[in-house]
Amino acid sequence: MADRHPVWFERPVLPELRGKVEERAEVLGPRTEADPYAGLGVARGSVVGASSFDAEWISRAPRMRVIARTGIGVDKVDIGEATRRGIVVCNAPDGPTISTAEHAVALMMAVAKDLKGSARRLQAGEANLYARYTGVELSGKTLGLVGYGRIARRVAEAGRGLGMNVVACDPYCPPAEFGGTVPVGSLDRLLSAADVVSVHVPLTDETAGLFDATAFGAMKDGAVFVNTARGGLVDHGALLAALESGWLFGAGLDVTEPEPLPSDHPLLNRDDVIVTPHIASGTADGKRRLFETAFEQVLMLLDGERPPHVVNPEVWDRQE
Repeated sequence: MADRHPVWFERPVLPELRGKVEERAEVLGPRTEADPYAGLGVARGSVVGASSFDAEWISRAPRMRVIARTGIGVDKVDIGEATRRGIVVCNAPDGPTISTAEHAVALMMAVAKDLKGSARRLQAGEANLYARYTGVELSGKTLGLVGYGRIARRVAEAGRGLGMNVVACDPYCPPAEFGGTVPVGSLDRLLSAADVVSVHVPLTDETAGLFDATAFGAMKDGAVFVNTARGGLVDHGALLAALESGWLFGAGLDVTEPEPLPSDHPLLNRDDVIVTPHIASGTADGKRRLFETAFEQVLMLLDGERPPHVVNPEVWDRQE
C-alpha cells in the first residue's frame, strides 16, 4: 500500500475528491484567520492557491519538501526562499487553460456587444434602446494576443472561429509554434493593429505596469482591452483615463490590482467595463483539474519521482 503523506491545503479539499485525497494524504489545514499556519509545521507537501507564500510562511514549514500551486502563476510564492531551503515549487500550467480562455472570449464578446450597458438601460426603463445600441461586430476585426502560451492559443482558435484575424507578440515563442496566428515583432506593432487586445503574460519585474498611458495611447481608437492574466500588468488609472476620453471602446477584466477592487472604484461603475473577481479558471471542471494536477505533483515528489512542472529545477537536481 502506498504511503500516506502529511499535506497542507490552503483551501478545503473539494468534497468530491475528499475520499481520494485521504487515501494518500493526511489532510492538514486549511488556513484560517485565527491561525493561517494551522498544521503547517508537520507538513511535507502543500497545495496552495492565490494567497501570499512568503519567507515567513515558508519558515513555519521546516519539513516542507514541495509547494504545488493550483494555477500557472507563481508570483505569490517566494521562489528564492523556497529554493534556498531546498523546497521544490510546482505549478499547474494546463489546469486553467480551457476555463480561462473561454472567460477571456466571454469578456471580449460581452464588452464588444455592450451587454452591460444595454442591460442597465433596459432595467432603467430608458427609451430608444435599439437606436442607442453601439455593439461591435467582431468578424473581420483583428485580435491581438500579448503572450502566446497555452491560454492565448486557445483564445486564438476561438477568435479565428469568429472570423477574426489573429496576431500575437511573444518573444519567447518559437516562430514554428504560431500556427495560424500571425507573429508581430513588437508590442507597439500589435497595439496599433489590434481591434481587441487580450493579455496573457506572467507578472514579472519586466512586465509590471506594462499597460500604462503610453501603451493605451498606442492602441487603436475604439479598441477593446481584455486582461485575464494579472492585475499588476495594468496601470488602472491610465486605463480609466483611456476609457473616459473615449479612446477605448471598453474593457473586460478578470484581474485587478488590488483584488478585489473597492466597491466604489470608478471602473466598476462604467457601462463600458466588465470586471469579474479573478474567477476565470474557477469553473467546476477547472477547479477539479487545477487541484488534481497540484496534488498529483505533491504525491509524485514525496514518492520520490520528479513532477512534470517544476519551477525551480535546481532544487530537484541537487537531490539527485
